[in-house]
Amino acid sequence: MSQTTMIEVLQASEPLPKLAEKLQLFGQFVGSWDARVTNYNPDGSTQTVEAEWHFGWVLEGRAIQDVWIAPKRSLRVAGENTSGDYGATLRFYDAKINAWRSTWVGPVKGNVIPFIARKIKDEIVLEGKLETGNEVKWIFSEIEKESFRWRFIESNDGWKSESKVQEMFCRRTK
Repeated sequence: MSQTTMIEVLQASEPLPKLAEKLQLFGQFVGSWDARVTNYNPDGSTQTVEAEWHFGWVLEGRAIQDVWIAPKRSLRVAGENTSGDYGATLRFYDAKINAWRSTWVGPVKGNVIPFIARKIKDEIVLEGKLETGNEVKWIFSEIEKESFRWRFIESNDGWKSESKVQEMFCRRTK
């Protein structure tokens, strides 16, 4: 199968009409975003990087896939960015659990993280577990048409305590 054919069969131009309303929880992010990312290190230091995030309809409009690139392509040297990340998330609404199933695949760092996502008040909260057993939450908040905030928090004690791993502020570019 050619690369063009692969992209053609993966991509969709819109949500599947019968699911369109439910799919808007993540469908609102379809498009391209620039992100200012802050990574919080265990020693208390931080690192900031400029990234890009692209969301689109896939699988006949039944799901949303995103591609995350940090640092952004204009700042990368192909294959040499071991401190950054480059990966994808596939998200779909599952009526059986009235929630979203979401899986992050990050080949740069060897990560595969499954999540369950739900809207909680004005936030979208994805809950998952790392291979280490630590529980994680990815939280979309302060969501506007042209911007949003995203946080990655982690706990190793059942949420008695938590640490902020990453935070980003995103602005729509397309």
